[in-house]
Amino acid sequence: MKDGLRIYRHFTTVTAIFVTVLIVSNIASSAKIVDLGFKVFSVPMAFDAGTILFPASYIFGDILTEVYGYKNSRRVIWTGFLCLALTAVTLWVVSILPGESTWQGYAGDTAYKAILGSISSGGIVIASLSAYWAGEFSNSFVLAKMKILTSGRWLWTRTIGSTIVGELVDSAAFVFIASLFGVFPWSLFATLTLTNYFFKVAVEAAMTPVTYWVVAFLKRAEDEDYYDRDTNFNPFAVQ
Repeated sequence: MKDGLRIYRHFTTVTAIFVTVLIVSNIASSAKIVDLGFKVFSVPMAFDAGTILFPASYIFGDILTEVYGYKNSRRVIWTGFLCLALTAVTLWVVSILPGESTWQGYAGDTAYKAILGSISSGGIVIASLSAYWAGEFSNSFVLAKMKILTSGRWLWTRTIGSTIVGELVDSAAFVFIASLFGVFPWSLFATLTLTNYFFKVAVEAAMTPVTYWVVAFLKRAEDEDYYDRDTNFNPFAVQ
């Protein structure tokens, strides 16, 4: 305990992994769209490559809220938001700087913009930040409320339940805003939204045993199992 604040052993590590997953998945999303080669209800299953890793950010978001509570999770969400914004600004600055002649020969600005340009463009940045913010806070809020309703039982119901809500908000908001800015064609709206959503929820469900193990480990190591009974759920609150 320091100045009335609880000091946790593993909170910084979990935060660092969460932010890393967030940034890497957004860069991967900008770099490639993956085609799975089959359809569901006539909708081609294809997704941006960041979808492979991005569900892990929701798993860590669940862990943060389950163990440390919504208030601490809110701090991490804002940390991730600011770090992602810094990433986007940095890549945008790099994109407008003049390229060295040798680099222009084997790579060049055209290749840079094709691979990393969208994460530094206005549309993808707004889409990523808006979807991340809305999805993560929805996920954390639902999990915290469900923990109280279930009296801490049936962890799987709240990790999957919160993901069903949070990932729906995230996937729909991201693809909608990105399409609005011309990053993705509207013809891919249903494909990208549904594929991203189903894949992310499926990953969360499949990772439930791992989530159980990590949550149990952290609760023992931190001697903490927080319930948000008197929490201010305003995402903009300082305390």
